[in-house]
Amino acid sequence: MPTKIILLVEDNPDDEALTLRALKKNNILNEVVVARDGVEALDFLFATGTYAGRDISIMPQVILLDLKLPKVDGLEVLRRLRADARTKLLPVVILTSSNEEADIVNSYNLGANSYVRKPVDFAQFMEAVRQLGLYWLVLNEVPPTL
Repeated sequence: MPTKIILLVEDNPDDEALTLRALKKNNILNEVVVARDGVEALDFLFATGTYAGRDISIMPQVILLDLKLPKVDGLEVLRRLRADARTKLLPVVILTSSNEEADIVNSYNLGANSYVRKPVDFAQFMEAVRQLGLYWLVLNEVPPTL
């Protein structure tokens, strides 16, 4: 069975630590690759830059994508993912603090599978991550090419 990787694209160190802690606390033991900006996320997915030579046949089971990122924002990362045959079917969950209606609409227009606003309360955040892990890593069926 292939490794089930989670790609966490998050530039805020506190949110990164919180997400990793929530995954671990909820016994989601998948390998988590952290990209701290949009360029790093794209490099990982397309095996370029820092990740040149990475085995591109191993793709994330799910991508947790923040929108407000340095260098290349989350919407542009999503746009490029959906434009490439190798990544267009990868499940992408927008995990952001943005509650701007335009961000929600644009995320879905660009092919996001889900849009989750980060809860401010730690207990609610833990529960949100638990449910995301359960759904996207256990219940959800991915296309056979992934």
